Amino acid sequence: MKINLKNGIDKLIFGMKQKDVTAIYGKPDRNYKDEDDNVIYAYNKLKIRLTFYQEEDLKLGYMVASSPDLDLFGSKVIGRKIADVKKELTAKGITKFTQEEFDTFENYFNEENWIILQTEFEEIVKFEIGAIINQKDEFDWKFKS
Repeated sequence: MKINLKNGIDKLIFGMKQKDVTAIYGKPDRNYKDEDDNVIYAYNKLKIRLTFYQEEDLKLGYMVASSPDLDLFGSKVIGRKIADVKKELTAKGITKFTQEEFDTFENYFNEENWIILQTEFEEIVKFEIGAIINQKDEFDWKFKS
């Protein structure tokens, strides 16, 4: 599953509606609402959780994935050492990360691409990506229906 920075993952594009997603991947294994009334879809086989934002007309705005098939710039992400992945990202011009620690986990957040690499024991266990917010402080929806 290819990570497309600022756009989404695989065929999932920020700004899609639930019907667009189910047309591609079928019905989710879980479908529920979070505390903000956002709609959450979870696909077990893809190991991905999708968030459709309530305040944005239920558009796809956030993805959390842990599939070993995740691919960024031609390299796998999950299960690799954070130092190795950061070195590869630096070569692609992605250098600024804010680091946050909690319990045995560490998050490496890059605001420019709105991505989080979550690690445990220095190994990436989860990848998060969110829709970009533009200069006007609005979401930059990539999906054109």
